[in-house]
Amino acid sequence: MQIPVTHAQFDEATNTVSYVVWDPATRQAAIIDPVLDYDHRSGHASHRSADALLAFVAEQGLTVAWILETHAHADHLSAAPWLKEKTGAPIGIGEHIRDVQRTFAPVFGLDDVSGDGREFDRLFRDGETFALGGLEVRVMHTPGHTPACVSYRIGDAVFVGDTLFMPDYGTARADFPGGDARTLYRSIHALLSLPDDTRLFLCHDYKAPGRDHYAWETTVADEKARNVHIGGGVTEEDYVKMREARDATLAAPVLLLPSLQVNIRAGQLPEPEASGRRYLKIPLDI
Repeated sequence: MQIPVTHAQFDEATNTVSYVVWDPATRQAAIIDPVLDYDHRSGHASHRSADALLAFVAEQGLTVAWILETHAHADHLSAAPWLKEKTGAPIGIGEHIRDVQRTFAPVFGLDDVSGDGREFDRLFRDGETFALGGLEVRVMHTPGHTPACVSYRIGDAVFVGDTLFMPDYGTARADFPGGDARTLYRSIHALLSLPDDTRLFLCHDYKAPGRDHYAWETTVADEKARNVHIGGGVTEEDYVKMREARDATLAAPVLLLPSLQVNIRAGQLPEPEASGRRYLKIPLDI
């Protein structure tokens, strides 16, 4: 079994984990789910977190071959374009990003969004494989949270995006447009069909009640046995009932509106207007 090396960087402002994962033999690396630092109250954005990833890459003597997104995030803006500019690495995402673009571009009146995914350099199909040095990366389409969610299986490790959380916290919400609790249950079980010792690397942690530290790595065995939403053999019907009831109580993520209109563009910010300033749109529901 191939064993990649991983480095996690946690962004407490958005509770997001970004990863550098690499082949120890060739030192070819991928950066997964990078965060653009963005303060919604001031509109200030910076590349502090992305630059920290680049500093780590340089320190380890790695070459970035891929920048990978697990989905179009609704809780943080992506720093993928900045990392592409600095490394030359292509940006990849699941091919169903097209569905997400077609859903949300009209919401924001984004006439510049293609709807065919061309903003990204590579659109991955379910089951597709590609190389990371001497490692094989296998793409798993794991929809439910969004239609475009994918997980990246690299040797004994899987980077699952928002699909699963730590066992004491549960599973992703499924109430965004195109999300579906039943589909999510089936995607989760596709992940849990992998060998028990498979390492699962999560995109978020919010510290479950009674836990005073952040955590983002677990295993298939732990999720099957202890996940508070699906562990111990919860049926599909019971899961769907629980998930839909829980989702009905959840507020929208704080950065939902800015995140989606940027992330469906592969992280590109809107073009500057005549003043030289860029603007995000806030659609009103009156």
